[in-house]
Amino acid sequence: MAAERPPTAPAPPPRAARNPISRALFDKVLGRVVGAAGLVFGLQALTTAVTQFDDMQLAWAWIIGLSMFGGFVVIGVASVVVRGVETACAFLAIAYLIALVTWPLAVEDPGVVQPQQPWLWYLCTVATAAAAYSFSAWVATAYLFAAPIVYGLIRLTPSGGAVSVSRAVLDSTYAVLLGGGVLILVLILRQASAAVDAAQATAVTRYSSAIREHATELERVQVDAIVHDSVLTTFIQAARAWSPEEKVLATNMARNAMAHLSTAASSTPFDESHTTLCALRDRLVAAIAELGVEVDVATEGLEDHGLPSPAAEALCSAAVQAVVNSSQHAGDGPGVRRWIDLAPTEDGGAEVAVGDTGAGFDPAEVPEGRLGVRVSILERVANAGGRARIDSRPGEGTVVRLRWPAVDDAAEAAS
Repeated sequence: MAAERPPTAPAPPPRAARNPISRALFDKVLGRVVGAAGLVFGLQALTTAVTQFDDMQLAWAWIIGLSMFGGFVVIGVASVVVRGVETACAFLAIAYLIALVTWPLAVEDPGVVQPQQPWLWYLCTVATAAAAYSFSAWVATAYLFAAPIVYGLIRLTPSGGAVSVSRAVLDSTYAVLLGGGVLILVLILRQASAAVDAAQATAVTRYSSAIREHATELERVQVDAIVHDSVLTTFIQAARAWSPEEKVLATNMARNAMAHLSTAASSTPFDESHTTLCALRDRLVAAIAELGVEVDVATEGLEDHGLPSPAAEALCSAAVQAVVNSSQHAGDGPGVRRWIDLAPTEDGGAEVAVGDTGAGFDPAEVPEGRLGVRVSILERVANAGGRARIDSRPGEGTVVRLRWPAVDDAAEAAS
C-alpha cells in the first residue's frame, strides 16, 4: 500500500512591495510635517497673539493673522491632498517675513515698550521649514539668516520689547541654530532621495537594455533557425522541383517559410520598462545625424511624459525608416524640406509626424513587396499597439503619422 502524501502547507500570502524612498514620497511626508508643526506652533502662538492684537493696527492684525494661521491650515489640507504644498509654503514664508518687517509699523504706539515677546517668535522655525520646502537651497539659506536677524532688530525696538543687545543676539542665534538644523536635515534627506531616484532610473535603464539585448539574441537565434530549417530547405526543394507536384510542394514550403518569418517579425519581447519622450527625441536626433539627412525636429511639452520602451522603440524605428524613404524618393531639390514633429497625446501616449515637401506618391500603388513601408513602418507600429498612417499625393509631399496607442478614426477626428 502506497504511503499517503502528507498535506502540503498553504503557500504564504505574498508580501506587499514596500514603497521605495523617493523624492516625491519625501516631499509628501515633509509637507505633512510642516503642516502639522504649523498647526501645533500656531495654536501655541495664538494665545499670545490674541492678547497682543489689542495693541496692533486692526487691519494689520487681521491680514497677518489670517495669512499666518490660515496658511497653516492651507498647508495641512494641501499636504493631505498632495497638491499645492510648495505654493502654500512659499506664501507662508513670505507672509512671515513681511510680518516681521512691518511689526514696528503695526503697533499702535511704537514708543511704548511691549511687556511680552512678539508672538511671531513661536513661528520662526516653522517659517524656516516652509522656506526650506518651497525654495532652493541658496534662497532657503538666505532666509534662514534673514528672518532671525530681522527678528533680533525688532527686539531692540520698544515695540519688540526693547531688550538688550545680548538678549536679541541670543534669540537670533537660537532661531538660526534651530532653523539650521531643520534646513540641513531637509537638504540631506532630499539629496538622499534624489540619489535613490537616480539609482532606480539607472537600474530600470540597464534592465531595459538587458531585455532588449536578450530579445535581440533570441530573435537572431529564431531567425537563424528559420532560415536554416525552412528557407534553405525551400530553396533546395525549389531548385530540384521539375514535376508539377514538386513545384506545388516547393510553393507550399515557401508560404510556410514566409509565415514563420512573419510570425517572428510580429512577436514583441516582454518588456515592462518605460522611457521618456525626451529620450525618444534624443534617439531620433542621433539616428538622423548618422543618416546625414537635414531634418527639422520640433518638440512640444515632452517633460514629465513617458511611454513603454517597446512602443518608443517602434516609433523611433518607424520614424527613422520614414526619413530613409524620404531621402531616397522625395528628392533633394531646393524646395524640399523634411521635418519631424514629436508631441505627447492626451491619453498618455505619443504622436510622431514625419513629413517632407518632396515628390510624393500614391500609397495605393505601393507594391506588396515594398517592405520599407508595409513592414518597417505600418506593421512595426501596429505590432507595438500603435497606428501608422501615410498621407501623400504625387507632387504634394508626404506625411507619415505615427501614434501610440492606436485610436479609431472617430476618436482621432474628435481630438
